[in-house]
Amino acid sequence: METFILETPTRQHHHMEADNDTGISEFLLLGLSEEPELQPIIFRLFLCMYLITVLGNLLIILAVSSDSHLHTPMSFFLATLSFADICFTSTTIPKMLWNIQTQSQVITYAGCVTQMYFFLIFGGWDDFLLTVMTYDRFVAICHPLHYTVIMNRRLCGPLVLVSWVISVLNSLLQSLMVLRLSFRAKVEIPHFFCEFNQVVGQACSDTFLNDMVMYFGIVLLGGAPLAGILYSYSKIVSSIHRISSAQGKYKAFSTCASHLSVVSLFYCTFLGVYLSSAAPQSSHSSAVASVMYTVVTPMLNP
Repeated sequence: METFILETPTRQHHHMEADNDTGISEFLLLGLSEEPELQPIIFRLFLCMYLITVLGNLLIILAVSSDSHLHTPMSFFLATLSFADICFTSTTIPKMLWNIQTQSQVITYAGCVTQMYFFLIFGGWDDFLLTVMTYDRFVAICHPLHYTVIMNRRLCGPLVLVSWVISVLNSLLQSLMVLRLSFRAKVEIPHFFCEFNQVVGQACSDTFLNDMVMYFGIVLLGGAPLAGILYSYSKIVSSIHRISSAQGKYKAFSTCASHLSVVSLFYCTFLGVYLSSAAPQSSHSSAVASVMYTVVTPMLNP
């Protein structure tokens, strides 16, 4: 009799956890603002940015594929980045626009995990492609005589492929880690998409392992590429400084100025969102900051 009394709460606890694990059918995406009068403005703004992003990046892909003069390593990386950007924004913005149009905040549990999976894939791929493009500029400016020998098809293709594989493996690991978590019956996410850190923060089970894996992913997809970018640009600046003519310096710097701007915007907002995730009051500000690297950066890339 004593054994039965002692085990009953434990069984009830496991039963409640099982209900949480299997009973979740939908999350609520609270969006950037819950004020009804702002919804039409947000809808038009994001629809315009999404269309500009898709059309601008499609034009780059068509230009590179149709013009033989653009069959260069940098153009190949640009076209690949454009494809990744289209996919990256398409994982979040269409669902956001649909929710505003239908006046619904609902996304299913399966839909949320799927959105996180593809968001992490294309976000990570974007990150690695920006790093690969930095290496291309490094070789072009620091080793111009060896550029065509180093940046050949046998290197460019594998660089893009390895970037894709690492992004897929990281995304798969992060998504599988989310599946082990249990959630409350009603989950409200203060964001316009299922942002990974926000979803993990809503779990009612222990997230220590998820946090460790997430920070490992940040180091892998953020720290290592950023270190490579900083090293490459330090060498680029040093090489430009050694150019004697002002026109030569301007020409060399202009080839990487736009890329440096996009890299700075992407990394500052991305790392800012994830490194400030420990602050509970930063939910709304992190959602606004996420717009910069999820929507604005892909729109500016063309």
